[in-house]
Amino acid sequence: MNRRLCLWCLCAVLAGGSMLGAAESLRIVPIAQVDDVLVSFELADAYTKEVREAISSGLRTTFTYDVELRMVGPLWVDRTIARVVASAGDQYDNLARRHNLWRMVNGHVEETSVAEDDSVVRGWLTAFTRLQVCKTSLLDPNHDYYVRISARSRPQGSLLGWAGSITGRTKFTFVP
Repeated sequence: MNRRLCLWCLCAVLAGGSMLGAAESLRIVPIAQVDDVLVSFELADAYTKEVREAISSGLRTTFTYDVELRMVGPLWVDRTIARVVASAGDQYDNLARRHNLWRMVNGHVEETSVAEDDSVVRGWLTAFTRLQVCKTSLLDPNHDYYVRISARSRPQGSLLGWAGSITGRTKFTFVP
């Protein structure tokens, strides 16, 4: 029995270590303003050679971010306060040599743009600034919360060279 417990603990530590390395490349900054909880984040190492090749070949490329605001609860039972799905995509037009960019939040197109510069495309796909997650009226004062973000890309396998997702989280205390 002790052998199984040790094996389980070892697996948990190894899984946590690999998740921690992935989370380091996902920078998350929660901001609780007067009325809104806003989140800015950047997936630092995601615009890889494989992503650029997929884009330049004309493949429609999308980065999707599942953003959750959770309240820390007793006994590992955390409550989800809000959930937002944000996507950023690119469809490269080889003839016009332009990137057709779009951003969606919860299935609704929020913004579109056209770009020729690769650095603009990188920022568009890998960073969101001041994404509205929820109203502060849903939060309890002086309570601990965290923002958890899972990122994935399409076509699969283009995000950091593997087919899974990257997850990161950042804690904060809401002080009105």
